[in-house]
Amino acid sequence: MTHIKLAFWGLLVLLSLLWLAADPAAFGARGLLATRDMMMQYSGVLAIGCMSVAMVLALRPRWPERWLGGLDKMYRLHKWLGISALILAVAHWLWSEAPKWAIGLGLLERPERGERHAFGNPVAQFLADLRGPAEGLGEWAFYVSVLLIAVALIPRISYRWFFKTHRFLAVAYLLLVFHTVVLAKFHYWASPLGVVLSVLLIAGTYASLVVLFRRVAVGRRVTGTIVDLMHFPGVRSIESRIRLQPGWPGHQPGQFAFVTSDAQEGAHPYTIASAWDPDNPDITFIVKGLGDHTSRLAETLKIGQEVAVEGPYGCFTFEDGAPRQIWVGGGIGITPFVSRMKHLAQARQDRPDAPPQVVDLFHTTADLDEVALARLAADAAQADVRLHILVDAKDGILNGARIREQVPDWRDASLWFCGPVGFGDALRSDFAAHGFDTRSRFHQELFSMR
Repeated sequence: MTHIKLAFWGLLVLLSLLWLAADPAAFGARGLLATRDMMMQYSGVLAIGCMSVAMVLALRPRWPERWLGGLDKMYRLHKWLGISALILAVAHWLWSEAPKWAIGLGLLERPERGERHAFGNPVAQFLADLRGPAEGLGEWAFYVSVLLIAVALIPRISYRWFFKTHRFLAVAYLLLVFHTVVLAKFHYWASPLGVVLSVLLIAGTYASLVVLFRRVAVGRRVTGTIVDLMHFPGVRSIESRIRLQPGWPGHQPGQFAFVTSDAQEGAHPYTIASAWDPDNPDITFIVKGLGDHTSRLAETLKIGQEVAVEGPYGCFTFEDGAPRQIWVGGGIGITPFVSRMKHLAQARQDRPDAPPQVVDLFHTTADLDEVALARLAADAAQADVRLHILVDAKDGILNGARIREQVPDWRDASLWFCGPVGFGDALRSDFAAHGFDTRSRFHQELFSMR
């Protein structure tokens, strides 16, 4: 989380400093209308900057993933930037419209129109002539952006509608690029601010075109065929095993992939529940019916059906060098630990003399399926992992105190958590209060892509 906060606030501070350097006259603005012009420029720079970086992150680029801590963290940053762009765009629009409302209500005097300024620079004159269309298109792009970002942020709106509508933000973004190029003060473009803005706008424009033509991460997709399906009705989950075509680069335990089984629904992210064996190119996913799409998978998925698999992604890979680890899987959050246990069991067969990693796995669940729990226990036994299963109705709620009671040497361990965000945050706070170094030894998957 530290790196995504650094990236988020660093972007806002950098753009703010560059804007102040490019427009020092802002410090001497006098009167409401002068302040209005200053704030419109400032809010516009910040809004288009946030939206540009958000567009680039929508491509799921590889290069910042490791530094940001995984694609799950990258999507959290993408969400923060989208919300910030929305707030800044609303502020920009209010600075534009509020004085007009005040004039209409008689609260402000209408300023006298001076003679139209003639520009000696033909480029500046050309942009000035486009001011009217840029203002009109920018206003409509603002309304569309507000609507589409609201669709993305409201959980009650189905993922299908989110998938169908979210890419149209790329069209709104392209209109806002035109709006920015025309209406930003012309002298900005010859300053460091103009250089940074140009890079952001070019990168964002490229990203928008990739999104519009549906070419996001196309080079990381492979086709697969469902070869096995298993249902676990007690926990409302389905396990699917997919035989992949050549091209999959392999994956590490704890990573996830985007799977498309219905083109109308789009790609959904699922944690991989199997270890990778190049000689047996199968990949397994365990999915719980938590939404409209996932609840229908038991009826819609068929053996022999072709699907698209994109990835792998994520840095929840258990690689911290700690000889002692504590794993906590809440509900369907058990999936990355299943993958890791299969990997450890495979490694144990290949190197039987190697010292085993000491691991305690806590699995807490509100649902009960004896077959699923038996398979989990078998995986733990083969991986030499100490398993603790807690069913909420029978065993109560898992908390930090219960973990520390069962793992006396918890101070020497790292803790890996996957499950509900509130549960993870509570565990993090609890362990931090007991002196545990949560910044470097508490690893949490933020498995939410909208």
